[in-house]
Order: sequence, then C-alpha cells, then structure tokens
Amino acid sequence: MIPNFKDHAANERTFLAWLRTAIAIVGVGLTASKLTGAQMPGWSDVAMIGSGGLVVVLAFLRMHLLRRRIDAEAELDGLSRNWPDVVLVALLIAIVVLTGIFIAHVA
Repeated sequence: MIPNFKDHAANERTFLAWLRTAIAIVGVGLTASKLTGAQMPGWSDVAMIGSGGLVVVLAFLRMHLLRRRIDAEAELDGLSRNWPDVVLVALLIAIVVLTGIFIAHVA
C-alpha cells in the first residue's frame, strides 16, 4: 500500500480539476469565437492559450509541492513559507485572467 494514499489521491484529483477547468475555458472560448464568425484579433487566441497553459503549469507546480509535503517526515512549523498556498494564489489569479480573456474573446 502506498503511504498516505488518500492524501495523494486527493492531490491528484485537485490537479485534474484545475486541468479540466483550464481546458474547458480555453476550448469553449475558442469554439465560441469560431461559431460566431466574428473576426477576433490574433492576440486573443494566443493570450487565451497562453493563460490556459499558465494555469496548467501552476497547477502542476502546486501538485508537486504538495506531493513533497505529503511525503515529508518532518512536522511543519508555522513560521515556514507555505509555497503551495503561494502557488494557489498565483493559480487563482491566472484563472481570473483566463476568464477575463475568455469574456473579451467572445464579447
């Protein structure tokens, strides 16, 4: 049996949820712009795909940091910087930017 299996499984499910969210927003945004037939500037396609990629990279980084924290033997002290939470804030900012680009893209 894998030590801390439930924690690792929850970590991977969270990563996959972030991945699905980024793929859905990018996919719906690009599809909606193509279906409307409106001319979109090239930067909006690139910005949408780039910000979706940023969400995926940040989600992977957070998953990796939490995996190391789950496997750590030592007890964490309250004074150390909580890097997974810092990455989570960056991830939330990236998803807000991605959603903003989506709205600008289909509007």
